[in-house]
Amino acid sequence: MTTLREYHERTKHSPASVRANAYTLDWDNQPLPFKIYADLDPVPLPTDLAGSQRLALEAIAGITTPPRRALDVGVLAHLLYFSAGVLRRRTYPGGEIFYRAAACTGALYHVDAYVVCGDLDTLAAGVHHFGPHDFALRTLRAGDYRAHLVAATGEAPHLADASVLLVLTSTFWRNAWKYRTRTYRHCFWDAGTLIANLLAVAAALGVPAQIVVGFVDDAVASLLDIDPTREAPLAVLALGAGEPPAPPGALPRLGLATLPLSRSEIDYPLIREAHAASSLTTATAVQAWRAAGTAPTRMSAVRADVTLEPLPAAAIPEPIEAVIGRRGSTRRFRREAIPRDRFATICHLATRPAPLDVAVPVELHVIINAVDGLAPGAYRCGPDGHMLELRRPGDFRDTAGHLDLGQALAADAAANLYWLADLDAVFTRLGERGYRAVQLAAAIAGGRAYLAAYALGLGATGLTFFDDDVARFLAPDVPGMGVMFLVAVGRTRRAAAAAH
Repeated sequence: MTTLREYHERTKHSPASVRANAYTLDWDNQPLPFKIYADLDPVPLPTDLAGSQRLALEAIAGITTPPRRALDVGVLAHLLYFSAGVLRRRTYPGGEIFYRAAACTGALYHVDAYVVCGDLDTLAAGVHHFGPHDFALRTLRAGDYRAHLVAATGEAPHLADASVLLVLTSTFWRNAWKYRTRTYRHCFWDAGTLIANLLAVAAALGVPAQIVVGFVDDAVASLLDIDPTREAPLAVLALGAGEPPAPPGALPRLGLATLPLSRSEIDYPLIREAHAASSLTTATAVQAWRAAGTAPTRMSAVRADVTLEPLPAAAIPEPIEAVIGRRGSTRRFRREAIPRDRFATICHLATRPAPLDVAVPVELHVIINAVDGLAPGAYRCGPDGHMLELRRPGDFRDTAGHLDLGQALAADAAANLYWLADLDAVFTRLGERGYRAVQLAAAIAGGRAYLAAYALGLGATGLTFFDDDVARFLAPDVPGMGVMFLVAVGRTRRAAAAAH
């Protein structure tokens, strides 16, 4: 069995591995970007989505309003649209491009959402699959099955009275078509950016939200009627508060048909082995794992060489929905400085703790190329985003470009934000499952940085990297450091005027 440490080592990028990569994409075999149940009738979701009008920076920070109403179907539709929905479409001679609410590696959108709920106002209790392609639910199981999920999570706090339990999954082939064995990392990267959107919109609507990474994998897969060797559950989100679930009943196998994703699928055993190695098999094991991870973790002290003061939330009088609506992935940065207070705001929002069921130590490191009032160099950020420790002074534009697979985007960006974790410590404390949690935590932080940059009139994009080169450059004193996520931020041509 492949351990997650082995998986991480075997899926690292290096200059040698990139040079040796002769893989080419089979465009005629590209998977569908959606999971489509061929024989189930759609349950349309309401499309008259009124904006929350909650200030974007407050929403990204997770500052909630008091709940204004119960989590009804309108609120559920709002949450799904701005986290996993299709916001725009564009037709071109070869087909159609779908612009989604959250960023995803390669724009392949392999993460699906399932709604497990009791009776809502106009939606009957059931297990429902969310179809972004037509903004509708399809009912897989009728009835209240929340208790099955509560049991699978080892009675995780916050789940017992949640109105809606949202399960995120990844269908491996939809991402592995391009990224092959590295896909298991992308499962959590892409779920994390989606969750960052969802947390922000939930905060804006006053909907409590908690993330659960610990659960019995096979039990969740059985509830959703999915094959965990092809489509795996990644996280459970508890949304809202309401009546407790009915007692669990029988759980017959369904075997529902879905449209084939492509002409043929290629199996990558390393992905399946990594998922199996990090799976939990009993509720008792889940409870023990969660208990090991609930104690707070602390990073080593950060020397305050630089202090940062973020903007007040009112400085950006735009609702979070408007920010998500124009979010994209920047394709080109201008080599121009960004204001210090905007950079400070991004760091502050990117270091807010995520409401996970375990605490995981993730550190933010930054290569600053051009920020007003800050010397170029490599820095480590404090846990609250208010201070920076200078680790390496100097102009590292060329270095940043090399570290990020030789991409001009990283060299041109004003700053590159890297999330690193001491994987030795993670595996010691949280075992194989800890790898899922730390990847997800870093991706949520990256998703928040993404949203913050666009709220501030800047651009952002996620990039990949030469793993060991980044770790040696940013954290040479911690041998077990692994790179979890990377976001580049800066001025785009469109954003250059708006950011002043």
